[in-house]
Parts: sequence; structure tokens; C-alpha cells
Amino acid sequence: MAPDHIVELKKWASDLARAKDEVEIKRLNQGVELISKAYSVEPHEVAILGLTVDERSLRFLAPVNLREVGQIPLSSGSALAARTVRERRGEIVNHFYVVPHASVFEGVPIAEQQRSEPIQKIMSAPIMLGNKVIGVLQVSRKGRTAADAGPDFTYPQLRDLKTISDALASCMLLCVKD
Repeated sequence: MAPDHIVELKKWASDLARAKDEVEIKRLNQGVELISKAYSVEPHEVAILGLTVDERSLRFLAPVNLREVGQIPLSSGSALAARTVRERRGEIVNHFYVVPHASVFEGVPIAEQQRSEPIQKIMSAPIMLGNKVIGVLQVSRKGRTAADAGPDFTYPQLRDLKTISDALASCMLLCVKD
């Protein structure tokens, strides 16, 4: 990822953190757009999850169509996002299609008449505020097959994702409240 993408994302996160109203908080979608462009994926392949108030689950903040679908319990043994929180570290899974996982979120349509392809490859990074995990940032590649989904994710990309998640931390507390 180009350094200018990270600079642009950090500026966006800083602006969002200063936002005071619901309209500005909805700008989270702008961050999704920036992240998707940085990794050459579709916006629906970027997920931002926030820790619930009781700190027992994660809920989707983006994409918007997943906000009301449900939550991911941190106790889930098969959810990569929950594992990311528990282990407090990023991870790449370039063979996600063979890893047992709940596919309920993959079944949610991305548009009125458009079903989503299954996730084939995914990166996950914790969003931390100080020493506390407050959310998870994930970027996936979807497709009918692993080859259709595109290239494997790399460790330099995961390192960049962690940099982006660090920049997101400043605005997460506002986003979780809406």
C-alpha cells in the first residue's frame, strides 16, 4: 500500500474522531471506501466491527447492511474476528474457504438483488485504544473460488492494515455509540 493511502486514512480517522453528530459518524463509509481502494477490493469486502458495551460481542459498524444482522460472541471458537480480539494480534488466512466458520454474514445480500460470493481470503487486525481491544478491522477477497478472489494477502499488507486500525481507534468510541 502506498504511504499516501495511509496518510489519507489517518486524516480521515482524525476528522471523524472530532465529529460530534450522527451525520458525521456515518462518514465511516468513507473510510471503508478508502480502505477498499487501498487493497483493490470492493467496499463490501471491508468490515469494521466494534466491541459491544458489555464487551462480550462484536457488532458490525460497516458494512451498513450487516449492522442489524447480529453479533459475534467473543467466546466463538470459529470466528476469526473473535480470535483477533482474544489474541490481540492480526492474522492472514489465504485459505479461508476451508476453515470452519459461521457463514451467516456472507449470506447477507450486498444489494437488493445481489448475493455476495463466499470469502476466500481474509486479513484481520485488532483496533486498539491503548492496551485495550475495542474493535476489529477486516479486509477480505470474495469469489466463487480462491483463484477468482484474487491474489493472496501478504504480511506487508497486514502490517499496513494494523497501521490503519491504529488510526481508526481514535474514532471507534464515537462510532460504537450510534
